[in-house]
Amino acid sequence: MKIFCTGASGYIGGSVAAHLVAAGHQVTGLVRSREKADAVRAFGIEPVMGTLDDAQVLARAAQAADVVVNAASADHKGAVVALLDALAGSGKSFIHTSGSSIVGSRSRGERSDDIFDEDTPITPSPARAARVELNHFILGFHDKGCRPVIICPSLIYGIGHGAGRDSVQVPLLIKLAKKRGNATHAGPGENIWSNVHIDDLVPLYALAIGKAPAGAFYFAENGESSMREVCEAINRMLGFAGSPTAMSMQEAAAEWGEGTAEDTMASNSRVRAKRARQELGWRPAACGLIEEIESGCYRE
Repeated sequence: MKIFCTGASGYIGGSVAAHLVAAGHQVTGLVRSREKADAVRAFGIEPVMGTLDDAQVLARAAQAADVVVNAASADHKGAVVALLDALAGSGKSFIHTSGSSIVGSRSRGERSDDIFDEDTPITPSPARAARVELNHFILGFHDKGCRPVIICPSLIYGIGHGAGRDSVQVPLLIKLAKKRGNATHAGPGENIWSNVHIDDLVPLYALAIGKAPAGAFYFAENGESSMREVCEAINRMLGFAGSPTAMSMQEAAAEWGEGTAEDTMASNSRVRAKRARQELGWRPAACGLIEEIESGCYRE
């Protein structure tokens, strides 16, 4: 197939695009610079120069493809509108990437026992209300002659398969641990995130392209850990003695920015990928997050 991928030089999009090339598909990818164009060419991806604000570029690339994978931004409505309008009436697939912080609560590092699957009603935080609204908009296009599908990953870990090497949360925590000489979490670190290995996430995209029904929404996870547990594993991996330390939310915001601190590093996001397992036969099998940190790709 011909597949157009936004975010082709990034972590998720680059990994998915490289996987699809290896599977024999013809993949084009949106990039913003000549440097990124060269980076994706190295993985067999034909670059399309432009940004998410270039509606005409997006529309042309979408119309020339059999499938569109949107992995550049979970929140850019303009790009979504341009891509879906170009696909309306074509019967083609649109695979959009969201993120499980849509179920998150600003808990300042405290634990929550709320767990969500695809059938659980969501009342998003103000920071994620627009993302949830955009997800509803996307899935509504199944009545407009195309096949929209949303994949909603939890915390992703592991080394990327394409031009984008690193995810967000674990590398941020490792970088901070090296800076301070000890792993550090926001607040008490009891907040829990579900997680998924990039090696397991990428095949889920291929399964969704192949057989997901129009209007389907899939969480992606294979386990969960608290931020304290992640930080303890980082200390063991780096050889730092003692327990991780706690930052105040003010310190965390100064380190990472308020949005990242509150909605990504100190929130809870506990989900279950019920539908992907039941409907697509998805079988994640990569090593768990703690094992990967202690003895896998992050070990130095």
